[in-house]
Amino acid sequence: MLKDLLKKIVPIRDEEVGASLLAFAYGFCIFLSYYILRPVRDEISAEDRGNLQYLWTAVFLISVLAVPIYSAIVSRFQRGVFIPLVNIFFASNILIFFAILKLLPAESRLWIDRAFYVWLSVFNLFVVTVFWAFMADLFRNEQGKRLFGFLAAGVSLGGIVGAAIPAFLAESLEVFTLLIIAAVPLVVATWLARALHHRLGAGRSAAGKEEDKPLAGDALSGIFKLFRSPYLLRIALFVALMTFASTVLYFVQADLLESAIQDRGERRALLGRMDLAANVLTILAQGVLFAHLVRWLGVGICLAMIPALVCIGFLTLGIYPLLTALIIVQVLYRSGRYAVTKPAREILFTVVGREEKYKTKSVVDTAVYRGGDLASGWIYIGLESLIGLSVGAIALVAVPVAGVWGVVGFRLGRQQEDLAVQGSVAEARDESAG
Repeated sequence: MLKDLLKKIVPIRDEEVGASLLAFAYGFCIFLSYYILRPVRDEISAEDRGNLQYLWTAVFLISVLAVPIYSAIVSRFQRGVFIPLVNIFFASNILIFFAILKLLPAESRLWIDRAFYVWLSVFNLFVVTVFWAFMADLFRNEQGKRLFGFLAAGVSLGGIVGAAIPAFLAESLEVFTLLIIAAVPLVVATWLARALHHRLGAGRSAAGKEEDKPLAGDALSGIFKLFRSPYLLRIALFVALMTFASTVLYFVQADLLESAIQDRGERRALLGRMDLAANVLTILAQGVLFAHLVRWLGVGICLAMIPALVCIGFLTLGIYPLLTALIIVQVLYRSGRYAVTKPAREILFTVVGREEKYKTKSVVDTAVYRGGDLASGWIYIGLESLIGLSVGAIALVAVPVAGVWGVVGFRLGRQQEDLAVQGSVAEARDESAG
């Protein structure tokens, strides 16, 4: 019955059901953990608003240092080892923060908050990057177009459940309790990653043997591959422009939230409700709508849709720089970004090699992403503090940048589709030759 129901909702084939459900559950657990912790981080940014650009600088530096370490690990261990290892590492980190908060005096809380902020930003990028790299490695391009929306729905469902916990309990639960709750799904995700690796890797003879080997290259090879590929550089540019839009919205949120709400528990609750609303809207679109959008419109249009929405959002905030307007824009942006842009962006990596999927993708999703955050954060501070622009004026400055983001996304999607056709032709040629 479950299989029949799933096939009515998602364009899935019988042999894909088991692996897709495991992947769905894996994404659910990862984001359940993250969204329990996310309002804690975002509330810290509002409380420490004056130092936010320094926190982002620390995040960038730590991310840059972490990339070669991660690349060295994936060059040494097969994916069935290093993917669970990443999840266990961050789950143990959560328990360390729990112990530190319990044992150290309250006077040290400010620096613990700052350390947690930096850590969770790195957690978000590495754990999420590993998940989607794993999916791009498991599923082919054609499968990604049909199934990535469904897998992203699992991610959003985890976000809904995770956001609901702080949204309704943040004012009554201690931060310590939230940390312990968030560690549990990461442990479950470790088992799911192993099961998924064995289910698909062991079932493919030649491919399975390749997937059981560590990746080629060294700690820096992912960086070199990025600069040698115009396609990967265009992905990096798309991500950098996306981070500018996200950063402007994030700083506007911190400004408006700090002035409108004084109580930290109330802020966490509001941020949790915003995440909850965004994820509910996202999951309504992901499971069914995304696969049809890609088929009807193509990857390029899907990548350009949300930048167009952001242009409208920045215009709205330019005219009405109010917390209510920000909440509406943020919820629509987050839901659209995760329902459409995220799975479309992950499809881009289905047409590249395994080293690019794991190593170069980590460079893009960490160093480029956080470098974009850092540069955009300092640009925002410069426009606000040095030039003296208001929140509304900064939003208007961001409008043309969002327009360029949309153009880059459209062209990138067209290039991905060309590469997919070339890959299919080459695969057919190899099969006929064999």
